[in-house]
Amino acid sequence: MDDKAKILLVDDREENLIALEAILSSLDQDLVRARSGEDALKALLTDEYAVILLDVVMPGMDGFETARDIKRRKKTRDLPIIFLTAVNSDPDYAFRGYAAGAVDFISKPFDPWVLRAKVSVFVELHTKNKQLQDQTALLREQAALLREQSALLNERPDGDTARDRLRAVEEQAEAVGKHVPPARRDEFDELARRLADLRRALEGEEPPAS
Repeated sequence: MDDKAKILLVDDREENLIALEAILSSLDQDLVRARSGEDALKALLTDEYAVILLDVVMPGMDGFETARDIKRRKKTRDLPIIFLTAVNSDPDYAFRGYAAGAVDFISKPFDPWVLRAKVSVFVELHTKNKQLQDQTALLREQAALLREQSALLNERPDGDTARDRLRAVEEQAEAVGKHVPPARRDEFDELARRLADLRRALEGEEPPAS
């Protein structure tokens, strides 16, 4: 599984995209280009991003319009947006940008250290949130496995039915086990041992010597 975060770079000028890639390459994340607001919205339909670097002045759909569309979508409304503006931009840009949902502004030409530092914060937040979501999903799956195991022990269905249900639980446990983080490995191993004991009981086998 690819653990790299995706960073969306939105600018209509090739030289600006090249500069952004050069500055951010040391973060070792997936840098995705979009040459217009329309292209950015299409990219957001298919992938999940940690942060967007969005140029303000673009032909067609400008950065403000693009940001407003991003914030209107349920899937992307919490996605952090950093606007990129020229150093001599209209002072009103900042107000309009924050109103459109931006979390920050960075002026061109970029200070490489500042740009990397700001982007890395959002990449780290995205990574931690993703880990939390994965662990929450894992806990739900483990709870479901325990409920199935308890039902098998308490309901005592006939042999064939019990074996079929246990096989389904074992297959689910195998799938869950592929994604168990190290911090929860002992807990999962204990669950696996209990399933093995249940399998031996159903098959009439003696438990292993301790």
